[in-house]
Amino acid sequence: MEQLIHKYLYKLNSQGLADKDSAFFLALDADITSNRPIAGDAVALTKVFNLMNINALLFSEPLEPYRSIIKEILRQEDKEIVPMDSETRTFFHDIPVVHEFSPGAIAKALSHRKSAIIKDRGIVTYGVVTPEQAFISFSSTCFSTFVKYFHDSIAYFEKCRSEDKSPDKSRIKAFNKIVFLLNEIAVKKHAPCLTDKMPQGEEDVIEMLSEAGRAVTEYRLVDSYFGNISYVYNNKIYISQTSSSMDELQCSIDAVPLDSSSSVGITASSELSAHKNIYYATGDNAILHGHPKFSVIMSLLCEKKDCRHYPPYSPLNKGGIRGVMCHKGCKEKRYISGIPIVSGEIGTGPAGLMHTVPAAMKEGNGVIVYGHGVFTSGKDNFQKPFNMLMDIENKCREEYFKKNRFML
Repeated sequence: MEQLIHKYLYKLNSQGLADKDSAFFLALDADITSNRPIAGDAVALTKVFNLMNINALLFSEPLEPYRSIIKEILRQEDKEIVPMDSETRTFFHDIPVVHEFSPGAIAKALSHRKSAIIKDRGIVTYGVVTPEQAFISFSSTCFSTFVKYFHDSIAYFEKCRSEDKSPDKSRIKAFNKIVFLLNEIAVKKHAPCLTDKMPQGEEDVIEMLSEAGRAVTEYRLVDSYFGNISYVYNNKIYISQTSSSMDELQCSIDAVPLDSSSSVGITASSELSAHKNIYYATGDNAILHGHPKFSVIMSLLCEKKDCRHYPPYSPLNKGGIRGVMCHKGCKEKRYISGIPIVSGEIGTGPAGLMHTVPAAMKEGNGVIVYGHGVFTSGKDNFQKPFNMLMDIENKCREEYFKKNRFML
């Protein structure tokens, strides 16, 4: 158990989420194991185990810019945080805010959500079965609040501009500070060199998938376990399993016959159908799906004022915020730097990604899904899909700050 704790503490640190030496990570085996002496805050955390049926508990103040982002969000919303991107909305629904560091308050918040924010203290998450679940929820909370903050900021400043009002000076100051902190983190402009050799067997395919998965994690184009990857070889689609970590795919790949002659795909990614249809539509056999932050943020920004699906007077569009169904039913043709944006939801329903993404992929092998992430594809290896994924994210980041240059 101690080994697992330190594994995920290392991931928190390496992915810029939390300081491994400041975090508290506790796990229950025969007794409670902790990475730090059980004193002070850790005493209260141990008591949460008596109130919940859990295996692990993680508490930490996040690193910058997440720390300042959460602090600023809580200046506006101090009861619960409601994310608008599709994945974390599905995963969390909302993130409760706890106002006191006590076992009862923490357990109450976590009893109905995977994660909570303790005001002025940090993020607390848990795992029912393994410490990995606590790490995933912590990572997802950082992603969710990042996307929400930058989305809400551009919406707020745009509203001020359209109404010819001066933005609140404290919000401008906080935004500029957060942007400065964000810019302190170097943006990688050059992609790694991935294997370009044609695979000679199943082992080579799995290694190609694993290599690309590690790269998208290292380049922070995915968070926690969000994202998936596939490669078609010998009439099988090799695809990452559902809820698998992209940097640990070696033993988490399913080989699913394209003719569906086997039930092996039952543990495959929930987006298996979308991957198969992309292959059929484009002929590309290397498909990559990630959740880069600014691509998700920019996909949520819609300038249409008279939307026939969710007009301003609709109950689904309160306060000018787009409706809760936009990600499923938006029919508008939108682009960011020439990359199409489509709606769609996970699964095989009428609004499923398997229907909306493949057709759009024909335009240029890259698609942004509304509030969800990016799909890219290429032939025979993952170099082109990776390059495109990174390029789309960098363009979306540049486009975001171009639209917001009046704020700085």
